[in-house]
Amino acid sequence: MSRVCELTGKKAMVGNNVSHAMNKTKRKFNVNLVKKRFYIPEEDKWITLRVSTSAMKNINKKGISAVIKEARANGHLTK
Repeated sequence: MSRVCELTGKKAMVGNNVSHAMNKTKRKFNVNLVKKRFYIPEEDKWITLRVSTSAMKNINKKGISAVIKEARANGHLTK
């Protein structure tokens, strides 16, 4: 399974490790993903999502229903 947030679509970025001598080697900045269960009262069911921690902050702020509605509009959530 790829390391992509199911709500925001965030995925790994590529950058460089830079040494003191300014030597550069490729590295990957992975997304901070967490597997989490959410209860949706409108549908009266639980769903399990792999979401980034920044998406969890959005859920705490806006609510799970609003965030899922936005994700479906943006084409990130297919469930």
